[in-house]
Amino acid sequence: MTANAPSATWKLIGAETKLSIRDKVGPVWGIGCPLVVLIILGSIPALREPQAAAGGLTVFDLYIPVLILFNLAILAMTALPTTLAGYRENGVLRRMRTTPVGPVRVLTAQLVANLALAVVATLLFLVVANLGFGVRLPQNPLSFTLAWLLAAAALLSIGLLITALAPGRSMATAIGTVLFFPMMFFAGLWVPIAQMPPLLRDISHVTPLGAGMRAFQDAYLGDFPSAGPLLILAGYAVVCAAIAVRWFRWE
Repeated sequence: MTANAPSATWKLIGAETKLSIRDKVGPVWGIGCPLVVLIILGSIPALREPQAAAGGLTVFDLYIPVLILFNLAILAMTALPTTLAGYRENGVLRRMRTTPVGPVRVLTAQLVANLALAVVATLLFLVVANLGFGVRLPQNPLSFTLAWLLAAAALLSIGLLITALAPGRSMATAIGTVLFFPMMFFAGLWVPIAQMPPLLRDISHVTPLGAGMRAFQDAYLGDFPSAGPLLILAGYAVVCAAIAVRWFRWE
């Protein structure tokens, strides 16, 4: 690696970030759509009544982490694999192997770019919910940060796995979309997890987004997340990343 490698990597990250923003999937569907939903839900008084089953949190409180997970899922399972599979389909990754930049840095730049968009979105959702609707911030910020990092790692690993297995851009988009909706269901997007039948609730607890919701809810209440959801998130991150590395194709 040359002395200019870090500089080249940061330039590539900047370029990939601009391309991610220009592609509109992450900014529009990953940030704009959940932000609009947040504002609409925050305007419904009935959703801001404390729920005993949720530890005193309101339904609106519970939707903030759901929308944060929505953002992560869109970026990880749609934007990331669609872009990288498109690069492979168009021969970009193959050509990169013959340059000093290398395709690994392209993957790194894409991961960092999507992670940066996710950080911005998370902060935006928390600020709008707090200043606009009086929703309290997570009572345990360190626990919330840990849960968020593990959720991001798990979902990005799933996105890399989709990229590794999908032969092209259209297939990567299709796989990501098919996975997105049931995963968001088990995160409580349509029905809060606490109100699901026991079987669905048990299934939710072992999904990455369901585990993420449990960890987020603990952090909102000021507690450190229990080991269960953290281990589930870490397991998805390690297993999916390992399989993606094993089966990833550059061309």
